[in-house]
Amino acid sequence: MNVLTVIQARRGSSRLPDKVSMDLCGATLLERMVERVMRAKQVGTVVIATTTDPYDNPIQDICERRGWNCFRGHPTDLLDRHYQAAAAFNADSVVKIPSDVPLIDPAVIDLVLTEALSSPNQYDFVSNLHPGTWPDGMDVEWMSMPVLHTAWKEATLPMEREHTTPFIWERPDRFRIKNVEWPSGLDWSMSHRFTIDYPEDYTFIKTVYEALWPQNPTFGLEDILNLLEQQPEIYTINSRFAGVNWYRNHLDELKTIAEHQTKTLNP
Repeated sequence: MNVLTVIQARRGSSRLPDKVSMDLCGATLLERMVERVMRAKQVGTVVIATTTDPYDNPIQDICERRGWNCFRGHPTDLLDRHYQAAAAFNADSVVKIPSDVPLIDPAVIDLVLTEALSSPNQYDFVSNLHPGTWPDGMDVEWMSMPVLHTAWKEATLPMEREHTTPFIWERPDRFRIKNVEWPSGLDWSMSHRFTIDYPEDYTFIKTVYEALWPQNPTFGLEDILNLLEQQPEIYTINSRFAGVNWYRNHLDELKTIAEHQTKTLNP
């Protein structure tokens, strides 16, 4: 099976402009994240899918310098960009990993993909997000190419086009969906935030990298959790944003998301 892992990246961001270019231990945030994704054993071919906007030319420059695959597509229709990238690489199945999860653990990626690829005809969509239990920022979604094509062809809501996969996971009666829960038995999806949208998130992630990366560039989730246990002040850097996600803007449209799965940021 030709597996394609798509990392959608752009420099434009209303909350934290050009966050993918921010420094993490001497390289851009995007580079550090792609390095982590590429350590996973089952990701197949990895492509960074950016936009056709000239503002994103530096992302293509990074890819060329590092010898990474780069695809350029629609600036705002991420479902189209994802599908066109998959079609260009003749994918049989596709993995979606966002570019704002620079602490993602390759072992978590492999756990999800093992579930998907060990029986590729059993499921249409496998993720660890629906519902979430892992700390926010361990996001992995796998789908078969025919199902991605269906979503690309039929999705009409702006929310479905912007966020790539809701058309699929919002229809459990139509698609065969599997969720991979955190084996710890815990649910820290609303309490621990390892993703980046706000300046405090960058400070948190930079602090984690500076504490762990110099001694162990392959640090994983357990290393992060141990660090937060030993230095709880790091957790507080961005803790007020824990649970804040894009769901809050679409609760009237999302059928499988409950109000307790998102939070509005208080002033």
